[in-house]
Amino acid sequence: MNAISIVIGAICILVIAYRFYGIFFTNKVLKINDNEPTPAHELNDGKDYVPTNKWVAFGHHFAAIAAAGPLVGPILAAQFGYLPGLLWLLIGAVIGGAVHDAVVLFALMKKKGKSLSEVAKEELGPVAGFCTGLAMLFIITITMAGLSMVVINALVNNPWGTFAVGITIPIAILVGIAYKATGNLGMTSTIGFILLMIGVFIGPSIQDTALGDLLTLNATQLSIILPIYAFFAAALPVWLLLAPRDYLSSFMKIGVFIALIIGVFFVNPMIQFPAVVSEFVNGGGPVIAGPVWPFISITIACGAISGFHAFVGSGTTPKMLNRWSDIRSVGFGAMLVESLVGVMALIAATALHPADYFAINSTPEVFATLGMETVNLTQLEEEIGMDLEGRTGGAVTLAVGMSYIFAKIPWFYNLASYFYQFVIMFEAVFILTAIDAGTRVARYLIQDFFGNVYKPLKRTDWLPGSIFASALACFAWGYLLFLGDIGSIWVLFGVSNQLMATIGLVIGTTVILKIADKRWYSLTTLVPLVYLYATVNAGAYWMITNVYWNTAAKGYSMLNGVLSVIMLALGLIVVIFAIKKWIELWKDPRFDKSAMMKPIV
Repeated sequence: MNAISIVIGAICILVIAYRFYGIFFTNKVLKINDNEPTPAHELNDGKDYVPTNKWVAFGHHFAAIAAAGPLVGPILAAQFGYLPGLLWLLIGAVIGGAVHDAVVLFALMKKKGKSLSEVAKEELGPVAGFCTGLAMLFIITITMAGLSMVVINALVNNPWGTFAVGITIPIAILVGIAYKATGNLGMTSTIGFILLMIGVFIGPSIQDTALGDLLTLNATQLSIILPIYAFFAAALPVWLLLAPRDYLSSFMKIGVFIALIIGVFFVNPMIQFPAVVSEFVNGGGPVIAGPVWPFISITIACGAISGFHAFVGSGTTPKMLNRWSDIRSVGFGAMLVESLVGVMALIAATALHPADYFAINSTPEVFATLGMETVNLTQLEEEIGMDLEGRTGGAVTLAVGMSYIFAKIPWFYNLASYFYQFVIMFEAVFILTAIDAGTRVARYLIQDFFGNVYKPLKRTDWLPGSIFASALACFAWGYLLFLGDIGSIWVLFGVSNQLMATIGLVIGTTVILKIADKRWYSLTTLVPLVYLYATVNAGAYWMITNVYWNTAAKGYSMLNGVLSVIMLALGLIVVIFAIKKWIELWKDPRFDKSAMMKPIV
């Protein structure tokens, strides 16, 4: 199998899905009406509610939703071969992720941009609303820990990468200040991008210096530094750090993957993995210990369907759309683009020799038990200038895979080390963007949740409350990060993330049954909901019994097991209340054509 065939096939499937299923879902199922004003027009305040050009809104939304998931998830899932991941990326994104994102965005716009927990409260009752809010708080905490773990494993003992990532913080602040002072977006963007490139290219000069020694950090040190950084990112004004970092990262997200697609067409690398790695289909793999189902859907997470997108949909996007029809491009379309990003990440991983892949993604002790001999790893280490064995987490594999492809272009042969560090910075910058935004969302959730007990906490402009909530959010996910490993944390993130997507589909199903002309339209959300809910529960049960509460397992963690049980219980309560509501809506007379045809007496 060659990579070009996969890329062309994936693009065709996603374009056809957008053109036909996207129009059917938004026009027939959701019955969008551009004659109805959106919240951006109805509540236009020039600050939060602002009618925005469709493509500007798309760029903002895509930058917010495309975090580590579509990069790291497919890399880790490559353990099972290229075919299971490819099928889930395409099928899951079309029938699950795109539908989820569009219907959540629609539901929140119908409620004037309220949060998902508030919508759940109005649609399903106060108990379901409370459970949704509490689940969101648990899920966002676990999500931050999972994303941070990826950054840590990429930067351990990597002073060049740490320097390149670290200087993005003052660069983002500089861009934020410069734009606020001048209003010149083009100039500040250009300066910011040039400074980012300088950071990558001067990186080698700081190695073997006092600064290089200072930036050679281990996992424990990074586990402390990241939550401290996130505290300031959550507490500082949004225009100073979060917004400019988000803006700069969006350029790199799109640019890097366009470059990768061009590189694939130029080099046309062979996929060296088999379609299915039969040894690990039933479990026992060195990267993900569980079987291909349910863990293929849990591991890939954001590349196919993601509950994290519901957090984004609860934020700025529903307050920005200029027309209701923009939901198709911003909600449905952005998810399909993210799926393509996941496909490209899968290609980058499976273009490596399987033995090289497993050497990078498992500890040396575990790799020694696999009976494999590395093929190109020594050469890759020489070209990149780093020891690559045992750098688990997916980020390093993506950087190595992309460098491997780019270095096959003749005039780029000697630039492998720069490609590698640039991709590390690229990954870390927009993962940190998600950590910035996610920690801020967690801060708001904490203030809203505990504000029911102490009223001043509900005021987001109250400085002591902001500091307390930011500190609590960072401590909570920092604690999980400090104690965890990528295998257990990423699966915990995957389970919680997909549970959030399940809740989003629950709300979507309820909304569709309220407005749809035909009952069967609800299958558009019910089918992915049933699959995802079964997947989440099967995956969580497997992890609880085999890992979290198994004292002999490497990922043994009583805390992670308790968190999993609590989340499953909250999800079950929401589903029970939803089914009760669905039965009521199912009996609506408008679905009974014979009843509608009876004469009125």
